[in-house]
Amino acid sequence: MSDNITSMKGAFLFFLTILTGAVFTYEMKAQDTPKSIRAKFINEEITLDGELKEDFWKTTDKTTDFWQYFPSDSIVAKYQTTVQIAYNETTLYVGIRAEIPSNDFVVTSLKRDFSGVRNDNVSILFDTFNDGANAFGFGITPYGVRREFLVSSGGSSRENYNFSWDVKWQGESKIYDTYFTAEMAIPFTSLKFEEGATNWGVRPYRFNIQSNETSTLARVPQSQLLGTLAFMDELVFEKPLGKSRTPFALIPYINGLAQKDFENNHEDSKISVGGDAKIAIGDGLNLDLTINPDFSNVEVDDIFTNLTRFELRLPERRQFFIDNGDLFGSFGNFFGEARPFFSRRIGLARDVDDDLIQNDIIAGARLSGKLNENWRLGVLNIQTAADRANEIASNNNSMIALQKKVGSRSIIGAFIVNRERFKEYSFSEGNDRYNRVFGIDYNLATADNSWSGRYYLHKSINPDDKGGNFSAQAVTTYNKNNWVFINDWVFVDNDFKADLGFVPRTDIFKMGNFAQHFLYPRNREVINRNNIQILFINYFRPNLDFKLTDYLLRTTWETEFKSNSKITANLVNQYIFLTEEFDPTRKDDGTPLPGNEGYTFTQASIEFESNNTNLFTYSFNTTLGEFFIGNRYSAGGTLSYRWQPWAQFSVNVNYDGIKLPAPYESADYWLITPRMDVTFSKTLFFTALAQYSNQRDNFGVNARLQWRFAPLSDLFLVYNDNYFTQEFAPRFRSINLKVTYWLNL
Repeated sequence: MSDNITSMKGAFLFFLTILTGAVFTYEMKAQDTPKSIRAKFINEEITLDGELKEDFWKTTDKTTDFWQYFPSDSIVAKYQTTVQIAYNETTLYVGIRAEIPSNDFVVTSLKRDFSGVRNDNVSILFDTFNDGANAFGFGITPYGVRREFLVSSGGSSRENYNFSWDVKWQGESKIYDTYFTAEMAIPFTSLKFEEGATNWGVRPYRFNIQSNETSTLARVPQSQLLGTLAFMDELVFEKPLGKSRTPFALIPYINGLAQKDFENNHEDSKISVGGDAKIAIGDGLNLDLTINPDFSNVEVDDIFTNLTRFELRLPERRQFFIDNGDLFGSFGNFFGEARPFFSRRIGLARDVDDDLIQNDIIAGARLSGKLNENWRLGVLNIQTAADRANEIASNNNSMIALQKKVGSRSIIGAFIVNRERFKEYSFSEGNDRYNRVFGIDYNLATADNSWSGRYYLHKSINPDDKGGNFSAQAVTTYNKNNWVFINDWVFVDNDFKADLGFVPRTDIFKMGNFAQHFLYPRNREVINRNNIQILFINYFRPNLDFKLTDYLLRTTWETEFKSNSKITANLVNQYIFLTEEFDPTRKDDGTPLPGNEGYTFTQASIEFESNNTNLFTYSFNTTLGEFFIGNRYSAGGTLSYRWQPWAQFSVNVNYDGIKLPAPYESADYWLITPRMDVTFSKTLFFTALAQYSNQRDNFGVNARLQWRFAPLSDLFLVYNDNYFTQEFAPRFRSINLKVTYWLNL
């Protein structure tokens, strides 16, 4: 068997090498010739009121002729948008005029970082290093509400957009009868670029929600994401830019916390003081420092009902890890099966009961950003504290990452991750002294994004290694002419270990194939498009002589209506070979299904989402079919009402029923989440969220008041209350008062 495993590993690595070499040399040219947008250099003062009344706007070049992206991608936009760009020594100015059918705008709230697809807005991307891989994004609504975000890895998948990024800039809007105007003022200190730069990549685009039209200056096929950096125009500066210098910033905080753990009869209160510093290094690098950071969760994570055997990966929201976060977190498996670095591992640890608890961070540093147009560097080092009562050791956590642009938009990168314990503890083991992972990745992205892919080879090192410990992937995507094809090969060795990463399972060899075709009806008055999908995945276990342990065959039909509503139907046939016993109900006293046995089952599901531009919106979903040796029925939905722009109210209900024959457990799981978001103004927000989950035996309430009293400076008052649901009794309660202040020096 070992010879077979060795030969299969060798064959896969050989395949990976050949395929990588083939795609490494393959590049394509984009479809359309980019437009040139001329940025005018000015010396005038500007009153930022959104009215475009300054004299220089009359002589600054106007760029229009936007193309539709939705409902069609082949005609010019019905409601046009005009963009002008000017700048002085310190600030980049964007002037916008957007034609409208009426003043009946769709605006969900006054809170910053709004959803682009749920609000009337104009956004603009700046690829400041012309690498087709990274960009800064800014957006504004007719009410002058702003958002900013980062785009990484070319923007070809939804995980490449980071809306947790915050930066200082200003914007205002003005509404007229048949159009609205807006002005953006973006300090050059909020951007990174090369000294003396004369041009950037740029693309403005617009969500005209009230007329169900999405438009963009550079034409983008509907099969591609609207924000992809494969389709960009050129911003030409009248005068070369000076140095990019982010000011030295101090971000101190003070946090008062009082909490009580009713389950363990423990309560305490404390006041924490600490802070971060941001220091510019050259034109493209940032040095982030933190001392005694407070990573208290002022935004509660969503709760999920988990019926799988594996851990769920939740997004990172902590600001210290946001800037250039893709430099560290984008390595590894494209579908999340083996990521060598996952920042949420830092600051959390398993206690003596194997529960996940907060682990204090003493200090940390991150150096990240651009060395030049083609090279990026990331260096991270964070020291966590020991917690002897919970048998948690102090660890040093570090990573070095280097990326280089190759071809038009592709990237090759290398990294090393190290988690090391420098001190011995009575509860620690020698084979847990360190864990290291290193490897090389190649991310393919052709000029028009018709071909993309990820190819990597990683290896972990632990004290008692005897060889192996590899993880590898070769995934290739073709996306053009209304067809999408994906071919995916993955290998994760049984002994591959990434303490600072996300590896739900090891000892797998995966072969996956996906095909999707978009169908456009001749009469598109009601239906905008349909698409049909087929997904087929096989998982083999190398240590079980490559036994087939999982397969999934899913067929999908999806209809997108011109009204913005959508309906999706799935038929899934699945096989799971349990190598160990497993209780899908996850009950403490449940009888698990026997291991070393295979289970085949089929399920059907349907989901409908209404037009999210309406004041009242709704969605529902249901799943019916077999589940291991029993049956499953799931149903759920969301009801939402928007009192724009001041408040949103919603309630989400999900039911999962598992029916297994005796002596195995059956279960009825409910997840109910009512939510209220109130925006009193552009600086004062209130959110209340309740989450009931009988699977977790928890009813939680989270209420948060946020006052943005200065740019990027906030006061948070957060109240958390949790109760047991089986015998309704208090479980955990806390109240948090936290103040952060962003000071530029």
